[in-house]
Amino acid sequence: MSADAAPAQQAAPAYILVVDDDARNRKLIEAMLKSEGYRVDTAHGGMQALASMAHEKPDLMLLDVMMPDMTGFELAGKLKLDPATRGIPIIMVTSLNDRASRIAALNMGAEEFITKPIDRAELWVRVRNLLRLKSLNDLLTEQARTLEAQVTKRSQQLTESYRNTIATLNRAAAFRDDDTGAHVQRISRYCVVLAEALGLSETFRDCVLHASPMHDVGKIGIPDRILFKAGDLDAQEWEVMKTHTTLGATMLEGGDSPYLQMGREIALGHHERWDGSGYPRGLAGEAVPIAARLMAIADVYDALRSRRPFKQAIEHEKVVSIITNGDGRTRPEHFAPPLLAAFKANHLRLRDIYEELTL
Repeated sequence: MSADAAPAQQAAPAYILVVDDDARNRKLIEAMLKSEGYRVDTAHGGMQALASMAHEKPDLMLLDVMMPDMTGFELAGKLKLDPATRGIPIIMVTSLNDRASRIAALNMGAEEFITKPIDRAELWVRVRNLLRLKSLNDLLTEQARTLEAQVTKRSQQLTESYRNTIATLNRAAAFRDDDTGAHVQRISRYCVVLAEALGLSETFRDCVLHASPMHDVGKIGIPDRILFKAGDLDAQEWEVMKTHTTLGATMLEGGDSPYLQMGREIALGHHERWDGSGYPRGLAGEAVPIAARLMAIADVYDALRSRRPFKQAIEHEKVVSIITNGDGRTRPEHFAPPLLAAFKANHLRLRDIYEELTL
């Protein structure tokens, strides 16, 4: 064996497990491998081998094919199905020299074959080559794991950055509306409850939780004389007020954050209605983004429940009746039927959120 291939150059000698029901074969193979500096353990059968591997997994295994409790084929199959042992190279040791046996061993995942009587030089070469291959695979696996950890860390940093941006926008909006702080907390929770009731994914629910508070960010651009007017808006003032949807979408466009992208959908579409009677684009049905549909009913519920300069707060039961039965201004056809059903089934949870987050 050449000097550059000697296992002595490894940081620690490779650990090899020899599994054979014949004690003489075990001792022979053990002696051959130990003479090359490897650390060797033996097992007389498959069950003993599995018990041994519970304490320490080998770097390579040599399996006899014909064993009474479990054949080498069966043991190899078990090991290759287990993610914890799948990467351990296996050399099958057998007196069988027929093609069918070799194919069976390869089908079970064995990497190499050695026939009895064992040739010392052949054994050393096959063991050395498989250990080198395993070392390379281990290195690549560790590099992939490190890269994945770095990507995960970077993703977490980006997510935190996105959330900080959202928090900044919401604080800016809070200066334009005294009730915004409690309002945005409530509607974000309403949206999560309704999204869960609709069976939407955890990823979607997380996104809508953080994106929904940006629904009225466009009000930053609405003049105070209109935004804080105590009485009804005239037709011209109402047209200006409606522009908070497009102003908000403009403020949020261009970002690659999923939160900002959903926030833009919500800002632009949360006053659209299922029947097409909303604004700013008059979208109808499925053309209204699902996040905007959620916000539409959440925003109406919270607006009706809340006291405003131009209106008194309305009790929960009355608000549920308005949304589900209509009152002339608000009608059930404004909302997607599955969403309306989810609201009916979960309105008590929305009530609890309102009471919890209302001072």
